Amino acid sequence: MSIRSIAPPGGILRCALLAASLLLLCFAIGAEAWAHNVAEGDKGYIQESSGILFWPFVYLGAKHMVTGYDHLLFLFGVIFFLYRMKDIGLYVTLFAVGHSTTMLFGVLTGISANAYVIDAIIGLSVVYKALDNLGAYQRWFGVQPNTKAATLIFGFFHGFGLATKILEFEIANEGLIPNLLAFNIGVEIGQLLALGTILILMGFWRRTPSFMRHAFAVNTILMTAGFVLVGYQLAGLAAA
Repeated sequence: MSIRSIAPPGGILRCALLAASLLLLCFAIGAEAWAHNVAEGDKGYIQESSGILFWPFVYLGAKHMVTGYDHLLFLFGVIFFLYRMKDIGLYVTLFAVGHSTTMLFGVLTGISANAYVIDAIIGLSVVYKALDNLGAYQRWFGVQPNTKAATLIFGFFHGFGLATKILEFEIANEGLIPNLLAFNIGVEIGQLLALGTILILMGFWRRTPSFMRHAFAVNTILMTAGFVLVGYQLAGLAAA
């Protein structure tokens, strides 16, 4: 499902103002607003720990997801027009499979990529989903991308971005696999908690007459946030 009508002039003006406000807010946050950013305390703990630490890594995984705005923005876009729990479960599962696969694969094989490039692609995933919700692909190209395939593929990139960050911490080999599995379990727990909160809030919002009226503005803001994430990463790549 997507927005099939263009917002009225007044709606477009409000969208522009809201998008500009978001842009200013993101720049005010500054250098801390990098995708997959990890708190210094958590970073130190990961680097210094060794052996099997199941529950601490579950906590770290859950914390990463709950505070991972790049993941949450993408998931928010994915479920924006999903009403049935069956559909929500399917898309969230596809994202989780993609995210888990590349995170584990990347860390266990030691394969990494440029973090700025990966995180820029993650920002583009947010842009993609916002444009999809706005019905842009059907209007511009007369086609509808396979949303299930796109969710899985972008899940791969999200997980690979996290794997690249974990590899930078040089996590100890002792207890590596159990700790990674625990971290991944925590990520999924955090995803469920964050998603549950989003669904509850959206459930109330969807019952109001303003939902479809404001859907254009919200997805415009979502698209802007994705472009801001891309801009941060490209600026970091240029400065590196």
